[in-house]
Amino acid sequence: MKSYLSFLCLSLVFLTGCKQPLEVATNTPSHRENNPNIILILTDDQGYADLGVFGAKDFETPHLDQMAQEGALLTQYYAPQAVCSASRAGILTGCYPNRIGIHNAFMPEAKKGLNPAELTMAEMLKAKGYATAIYGKWHLGDAPEFLPNAHGFDDYFGIPYSNDMWPLHPQQGPVFNFKALPLLENGSVLDTLTDQTELTTQLTQRAVQFIEEKKEQPFFLYVAHPQPHVPLYVSEKFKGKSKNGLYGDVIMELDWSVGEILKALKNNGLEEDTMVIFTSDNGPWLAYGNHAGSATPLREGKGTAWEGGQREPFVVKYPRKIPAGSLIHTPVMGIDLLPTIAALTGGELPEHPIDGKNVLPILTGESQESPQEAYFFYYRVNELFGVRYGDWKMYFPHTYRTMAGQPQGADGLPGQYAFIPMKEIELYHLPTDAGERTNVAQFHPEVVEKIESLAAQMRLRLGDALRGQVGTETRPSGFVSPPNTTVKE
Repeated sequence: MKSYLSFLCLSLVFLTGCKQPLEVATNTPSHRENNPNIILILTDDQGYADLGVFGAKDFETPHLDQMAQEGALLTQYYAPQAVCSASRAGILTGCYPNRIGIHNAFMPEAKKGLNPAELTMAEMLKAKGYATAIYGKWHLGDAPEFLPNAHGFDDYFGIPYSNDMWPLHPQQGPVFNFKALPLLENGSVLDTLTDQTELTTQLTQRAVQFIEEKKEQPFFLYVAHPQPHVPLYVSEKFKGKSKNGLYGDVIMELDWSVGEILKALKNNGLEEDTMVIFTSDNGPWLAYGNHAGSATPLREGKGTAWEGGQREPFVVKYPRKIPAGSLIHTPVMGIDLLPTIAALTGGELPEHPIDGKNVLPILTGESQESPQEAYFFYYRVNELFGVRYGDWKMYFPHTYRTMAGQPQGADGLPGQYAFIPMKEIELYHLPTDAGERTNVAQFHPEVVEKIESLAAQMRLRLGDALRGQVGTETRPSGFVSPPNTTVKE
């Protein structure tokens, strides 16, 4: 369902008011309705409730709230998986991560990464004449053949993996023997980071500079902030600004970054010709207590298939096609972004199978029906945990982690998860039970049977390690050795 609002009550609040006239710079380039710019802003481990419009407490996100007022807010957007590398791979390729052999998060020097045979969003748009750039965290392989420049990005500045994969992070220490965190520019090490307090600012400055330099041609800009993944860092300009400690300060700085990017678009006359997307790669890392976000009212967080692990905040703005103040309840997943952007820009999809579908009609208000019959929730090494089908979410027996009833972590140190075995199928009706508290499987055998049938079909294609089943349509990730000889289609 989709409705158009001037304000939201309860946990979703918009400011009322009329849309202001667009301020167009005198050097405005010609309109590019058929080749709009695309900006994807992705944060790391940000929770569903960590935006003002989703009920954030003790910190403000005015730029994101304004962006939602001027665009669309999706209330049921899902990350492709509940962990870093897999989620990013799904967004950039339009595939369930397990289809392309990527599970969990890559460690430094893992000798594997996103297979060069996979078509990324950057490569698709570059073939259309787009300038492409990524600023921030990559985490799809740190060997040269897997870095962004090998996957269609003209310019890259950022870190190759998570910001905790270094020896100064107290949880890691000498156990992992990580080297210093490298700051890369197009494959070369610019510096080693011992302090990340200015990194959000640096990435924002790079993004603004890219917009100004490429304003005469269509561009794809991917801003992948390492924050608010622990360890948390914030610049002096936002230190102590929130009432929610360091975590709130970090989110406020990320909101500032979004504001700077939106301002750069307006100043360069590009606001009408640009689709801007903001979301997170997965839910909050709840083990870190006061250094983690919130998925309230959803259950659990990062590393689980429960709603709190994969349902994420999602805001999109594109004035030419997306009505201002749109509130979209139709489920969408990150795998749908690639084919949606292809439909918007005329980009060519790969010949090999992908899983995403074009959801542009949902974003524009032309349709409320999902092109996907169901979404499948895989985790760990190809284990099918659950399925979203219409208003229903069903889980298969598996073991999940929880911080419920456990001592919470604090100030950068984690608590310990408890691991709970789910011994039977559980079914939840999400419109009336978003927190997934009441298992209604016994009352809806016809829904259970339908989802079982859908899952059985997907297991044939993509497999399921929980049942020892190997799929017929999976493709391997890339490996440093032996050399990858597959050819991009």
